[in-house]
Amino acid sequence: MKHLRKFSLAAVCVAGLGFFAFRNDERFFEIARNLDIYATLFKELNRYYVDEINPNRLTKMSIESMLKNLDPYTNFYAEDEIEDYRTMTTGQYTGIGAVISSVKGKNIVFSILDDSPAEKSGLHIGDEIVKIDGVDLTTRKDANPDKLMKGQANSSVKLTVKRVGSKEPIDINVTREFVKTGNVPYYGMLNDEVGYIDLKDFNQTAAREVKTALIELKGKGMKKLVLDVRENPGGLLDQAVLICNLFIPKDAEVVSNRGKVTEWNKTYTAPMAPVDTDIPLVVLVNGRSASAAEIVSGVMQDYDRGVLIGQRTYGKGLVQTTRDLSYNTKLKVTVAKYYIPSGRCIQAIDYSHRNADGSVGKIPDSLKVAFKTRNGRVVYDGGGVEPDIVTELPSRSPIVTSLSAKGLIFDYALKYRAEHPTIKPAKEFELSDSDYQNFVTWLKDKEYDYTTQVEKDLSELEASAKKEKYFDAIQEQFKALKTKLTHSKDADLANFKKEIKHILEREIVSHYYLQKGEREFVFRNDPEVKTALDLFKDSSRYTKILQGQK
Repeated sequence: MKHLRKFSLAAVCVAGLGFFAFRNDERFFEIARNLDIYATLFKELNRYYVDEINPNRLTKMSIESMLKNLDPYTNFYAEDEIEDYRTMTTGQYTGIGAVISSVKGKNIVFSILDDSPAEKSGLHIGDEIVKIDGVDLTTRKDANPDKLMKGQANSSVKLTVKRVGSKEPIDINVTREFVKTGNVPYYGMLNDEVGYIDLKDFNQTAAREVKTALIELKGKGMKKLVLDVRENPGGLLDQAVLICNLFIPKDAEVVSNRGKVTEWNKTYTAPMAPVDTDIPLVVLVNGRSASAAEIVSGVMQDYDRGVLIGQRTYGKGLVQTTRDLSYNTKLKVTVAKYYIPSGRCIQAIDYSHRNADGSVGKIPDSLKVAFKTRNGRVVYDGGGVEPDIVTELPSRSPIVTSLSAKGLIFDYALKYRAEHPTIKPAKEFELSDSDYQNFVTWLKDKEYDYTTQVEKDLSELEASAKKEKYFDAIQEQFKALKTKLTHSKDADLANFKKEIKHILEREIVSHYYLQKGEREFVFRNDPEVKTALDLFKDSSRYTKILQGQK
């Protein structure tokens, strides 16, 4: 009987191994079978389809369609996109440092990097590029202005531009350089004690840039720090680890990866001595703070190292690695999820369904799991990092949305710069009432319209009333209400003057002073910055929040 049991156990084990082998063989067979189907289909299409097909384009489309069914971060890069991929990971390319956008068929300079060749050459935001080294972009619709402007370092490119306020086209010679899209576009002092670092990316030099800014600000007397990772989409994991290390002790756990390939699983700890483990810290976050930005903010929260202010973060707790494919192509593939020191993974439970602004929707409490910070504060997984102090995202009025979408704010800023060679410093610039009235007058013959939420609700009410046969009884009252609530552009230009004026001032400042100036300007009305400054004034509240006593 004993031998029979041993034989039965061995039989089960052998059967299990056989089943595993069968399952593996079956899986490999399915992969081979489907690849053969794909190859056969491609050959038949190429041979018999009525029109000529582009094999590169068709293959790329089929790959992208396949990957679309996985997650948003597993991507394929064709050979002609490798340079863009390198720019994304290194933050460096050889060019002029200007972003060109196609607006109504025109190639418009939409933004210029600070201290870039484009700025040094005198190129302006709003310039229309009509020729690049003699290539006429108005007739050569197939020409790619971004690629034409890139080239060898120290080589020259000749741009012919049309500029608002100039009757004749202007020729501008720009010397290409290694352009670095900085991770820290701005840092400085908000007041005598509070420093500010704007961290917008996590490419290969992010930690070095943040450390440089941190040390320089401490040298200027900084006693408290605001670290801003709003609108930061993330980037390299090692840079997130090093940035956390600036504020937490050496050897403290930062993040761990767990995935299918177990030998790739790893726990990352702070590798060096920190710069400052005591300085009061506020981290600003919003719905577009993702990935590495969420590691930094989540780690600061897990160690009760700083107070988070803003809106819940994006919820990307996935790790990607790059695999080389044939013919100089690449696959960026999700291989793991990451977990921060409390044990939580901030990956949104359902990343395919989000709010219109990209933020995580409401997650049922039943799907959340509670974790604790070092001081015992309760935090949750499953949908980004929840700030300690939540601020409301300011909403735009319909008229401002329309003016921006139609490009009228941008166009008036071009007109204003053409008429005003200089303006006051970014921190001091303000439009007068007469300046605003000039803008209102300029809008008179411009086309823009919009529908307010009240008007949408009225339309739905009218449709429901008609469907349910109540409309005839309330028709007169409804018409009177509709007349009273239908928007008037003139009234809205007066009622929303403060909001319109602010966004117009911000746009104008960016045309003169680029990113740094725009950052300095927005401090005046930045709700999260104001909340941070108020919190720093109340040190007891700051301490209570980190102790879980808020």
